[in-house]
Amino acid sequence: MIKKVLFIILHVLLFGGQLAYADLEVTFVESAPKDRFEIKNTSECVLKDFVLNVDLSNSAGRLIFDTSATGAGVEVFQPFEVVKGKLTLISSTTVKDGDKTLSLSIESIGPNKSASFSIDVDDTLAQSELGNIRVSGSEISNGLVAVNLKNKKPYKASFNKNGKALIKLPPCSA
Repeated sequence: MIKKVLFIILHVLLFGGQLAYADLEVTFVESAPKDRFEIKNTSECVLKDFVLNVDLSNSAGRLIFDTSATGAGVEVFQPFEVVKGKLTLISSTTVKDGDKTLSLSIESIGPNKSASFSIDVDDTLAQSELGNIRVSGSEISNGLVAVNLKNKKPYKASFNKNGKALIKLPPCSA
């Protein structure tokens, strides 16, 4: 804590600038036929060269990615597709049917800008709120999102019952 306070004081003295908090909001949007994950930079800082990990292993609905006609998913399927922004899938060349995790390399997201990707997500519950092919916000709750910045520990947040995860990142210069 003392180091953080000293860093802030030193930054203000040396640069005369204010520190801004860089937060990232990840939202799951249930939609037919493609579900979507929106990644929004809610700060005044440009976020560059970072890795975003999505892990649905602990989600309330035991969610999986449904990317092919055969396999663990139900009926409708959709592969991973970048919708907006400079995102590169780095966990593998494709997300396999039944996978619960994926990793993205993100080149940059400007202040109050967003990036997004689509993919089908299904639950694996015996009885679910909307059926297995549609996912409610409460079913994605406890799914985890982590951001890895260069040379820093990962910053994590869980999805809430509304399908949102807010990742608090360290301050940056505005």
